[in-house]
Formats: sequence, structure tokens, C-alpha cells
Amino acid sequence: MNSETIINLVKDWRVALVLLLVIGSLIGIYLAPPSPEKGLEGNLQFGLDLQGGSWLQMEFQSVIVAYATDGSVGDLIENLQTSLEADVIQIDENHLEIRKTVSRAELEPLFAASDASIVTYQKGVSPFTADEVKRILSEKVNALGMQDARINLLTPTGSEYPQYVRIELAGVDMTTAQEIVGKQGLFEIRVQTTGNQTEHVLFGDQITSVGTPQRDFDGRWGVSFSLTDAGAQAFREAALSSGAVDNPNAHNLVMLLDNETVYSAPLDANLAAQLRSGPVRSLSASTGTGDSGLEDAMTLEIHLRAGALPVKVDIVGSGSVPAALGEQFKMTVVIAGLLALLTVGVVVYYRYREPAIVLPMLAINLAEIIILLGIARFIQQLDLAAIAGLIAVVGTGIDQLVIITDEVLHDGRVPSPNLYMKRYGRAFGIIAVAAATVFVAMLPLALMDLSTLRGFAIITILGVLIGVLVTRPAYGKIIMAILSK
Repeated sequence: MNSETIINLVKDWRVALVLLLVIGSLIGIYLAPPSPEKGLEGNLQFGLDLQGGSWLQMEFQSVIVAYATDGSVGDLIENLQTSLEADVIQIDENHLEIRKTVSRAELEPLFAASDASIVTYQKGVSPFTADEVKRILSEKVNALGMQDARINLLTPTGSEYPQYVRIELAGVDMTTAQEIVGKQGLFEIRVQTTGNQTEHVLFGDQITSVGTPQRDFDGRWGVSFSLTDAGAQAFREAALSSGAVDNPNAHNLVMLLDNETVYSAPLDANLAAQLRSGPVRSLSASTGTGDSGLEDAMTLEIHLRAGALPVKVDIVGSGSVPAALGEQFKMTVVIAGLLALLTVGVVVYYRYREPAIVLPMLAINLAEIIILLGIARFIQQLDLAAIAGLIAVVGTGIDQLVIITDEVLHDGRVPSPNLYMKRYGRAFGIIAVAAATVFVAMLPLALMDLSTLRGFAIITILGVLIGVLVTRPAYGKIIMAILSK
């Protein structure tokens, strides 16, 4: 092609869009924060298989008991909590979650003392608690900049309830991984004195329990929490000395996690009145109404817990992938990708015997991979499953480009522009139907929490969308310009 043809192609919006996306992807991979100094891999996020790191498997120290009783369920729960010194949560009308490792033999006399009996006994936690654990762990690792850490709940065969949680942290050694999971975070409550000045009231270790987000009669969401006797006394003294009891609006209650403000609001008038007469152990922080109020309440609950899980966990398994082995995996993947691209180029050249067709095919396919990596850099870590998705995108991409080329050159001759558009439209229709089929097939895997398959599905879906919406139209324009010459 001469320079005039190339200029006309670049001016076409379809080709220009591909070039802009390629440039933007390269900027995102190599020039955008955090650093352009990572070599060939740039800012791409790699999974445990390719970067090295650690994994921990932890067991919930909790049991689920189905019970039968003719007495008061409230008395049963209260007696269990007193005897076991543990939280006891009622899951439904027939099941209790006891947040402590205790055998059935130890529980039976306690139930009998409350005129109740055990129907079934299983280790694990309720789905609500399991989701809460996963949410808190996600919040902890996300706060440390590890958005792609994998957190999976594991349910043993034959059990109804999750018993383990597995965490995979890429690029983190074993010691650091254990510190991240076990770190409580420094939670502090302060009260505003004069201006923007605040004084210390208490730390998170004075909080004995934290409730789940609840909505009051006015529709406002909030989170309840309880203080120790010493914490309640310190809270009352700080509220009195600062003037928060007499003038709540001028003296906000401020909550901080690792010196960052997570909540700030004045004392409630009723609470201020109670504090005049004595300490108050049970408090509630209101976060507002609607969906935003609920989201703020859920976030505040995590902060109040200061990273503490609702149920104790013990590490029962751990392992690591050395960084050197991860680098070996990376090199193997790069070699496999280059061999795949080279093999595709040889096969396509053998079919058409025309470099002017082969080179645009490979260029478009390479551009598709770069765009896909540029998007994945922000939303998906690259593990072996995701790399398999990239290779699948290369193969299906070339297939679709061959369909377009064969349909256009159906009789071995270059068609007229009108006939070209008809044939191209027919080929694109075939590709669109095939892409829709792949999209529908991969969508459940992308939405399900299956770590070994989710990356493959997400990369495949992104590749299909990029191909149909961006690169296939551009290739149609390029191949038309080439064949016309």
C-alpha cells in the first residue's frame, strides 16, 4: 500500500479507534502509576501462579447446631453464651451458630439444662457469617492495595455450611500473609473539643461486640456496638469534659482507623441525656437512609470491628509459590504465546500465499491482545486460566479474520465495492452469532465465584467483545483497501 492509502486508512474511524485503544493500553501498562520501571510486564497484575506468593487456609472455630426445645429460645441462647463465653447467633427458628469450637458431648448437657436437645451438629458457619468473613477479609486486603487477592469459602463434602476460608496473595511472602490476615488495625474513638481539635477517648480493644446494620423506625441505617465498663466510663468522662453532652452539635464523635477518619457525627440528644446520669455501654452510630446509608453502615461495621473477624479462625494449611518459579511460568507463557502467533502466521500464509493478507491479520490480532491486556490491567489479574483465555482469544480471533477473508474472496477474485460490502456483512453476521454464543456460554462462569475458571471466562468475554466491536470492523476496512490494490 502507498502512503496515501495508509493515510486514508488511519483517517477511518474504525482503524483510528484501534490505534487509539492500542496507544491507551500501552500507556496504561507501561506509563500509568504505580511505576514504569517493571520491565516487559509493566503494570500488569499477575496471579499466584505467575508472580509467586502465598496461600493460607483457615478453619472457622464455630459449629452449627439444629435444636428442639419446648422452652424459651432466648433463655437457651443466654445460658449458652454465659456457659461457653462465646457469641451464639440464631440463624433460623431451628438452628444456632455457636462461635466457638466445642464438641457435641460438651454441648448436650448445656442444652439439657435449658430443656432443649441437639438434633444435628456440624462444624462451620452460617452463610451470612461466611459472607461477612469474606467481606471483612476483602476490605482488609483491598486497603493494602491487593485488589486481586483471592478469597474463597470451602465447604467439605457432605456438609451444608462453609468450614474453611482460603486466601491467595500474589507477591506476598508467608510471614507477611499471616500478618495481613491477623492484623487487627488500630481503631480509635476521639471527641471534638475546640475547633478541629480532638482528644482521645478509647481504642478498639474497648469494643466488646459489634452488631449488624439495622434500620430504625425512621428508616435510618445504623450499627450498634457495646463497650467494656472501663470504655463506657472513659466515653462518659470525655463527653462531659469536652462539652459534647451540653452542646452535641459543636463536638462531634470521631472514629478513626489507622489515623484515617471513617465516621464523624454529633451525639444523639437522648444519648447525651443518658450520659449525664451515668455510663452507657450500648451505643449506635447512625449512617443515613437509603442504599447509601446501608453501604455506609456496612463499611462502618467493618471499621468498628477494626479488621476483626466475627468468628475465630485457625490456620490449618499454608503454602507458597517461590518468585523464581513464578518467573519461570511467565517465561513459559511468553514462549507459548509467541509460538502460537508464529504458528498461526505460518498456517495463514500457507493458505493465502500473500504477505499483504497475513501481516494485517497478525497485526490486528496483536492489537486485540494489547487492548485486552490494557483493560485487564485494571480489572483482572493474569493467572494461568487468564493466560489460557488470551491464547483462546488469539485462536478464535484468527478464525474470524479467516472467515471474513474467505467470504470476501469466495471465487478467488477481488469483488466490486458493493459486492464486497454484502459479503463482508454476511461474514460479520456469522461472527456476531458465534461471538454471542461464546458470550452466553462464558457469562455464568464469569459471574460464579469459581476462581479457577472465572479469569478464563472474563478474558474470553472481553476478547469477544473487543473483536466484534473494535478489531473486526477495522480489519474489514484494512483488507478492503489491500484487496483493491
